[in-house]
Amino acid sequence: MTTKVKRRRVAFSIRAAEESSVSVAGTFNGWAPARHVLKRKGDVYTLNILLEPGQYQYKFVVNDVWCVDPECPDWVPNEHGSLNSVVDVA
Repeated sequence: MTTKVKRRRVAFSIRAAEESSVSVAGTFNGWAPARHVLKRKGDVYTLNILLEPGQYQYKFVVNDVWCVDPECPDWVPNEHGSLNSVVDVA
């Protein structure tokens, strides 16, 4: 018998100027920003993604500039000499 893993809703959000292009890329989507584009509500861009339990690294891509999540306290170094944000899904 196979046990189905329950996915959890993870909210990603970042403040950015209106008319910005904002997406999120990480280990959960093969680092492909086009897969998860955030929607604007005022000056906040948000997106909910269902993820299986585990630890995921990610970055926001704002107007083609990759950046860590300024609200996330957990970061890890990456192979490019910069940092990735980390989210733990229980």
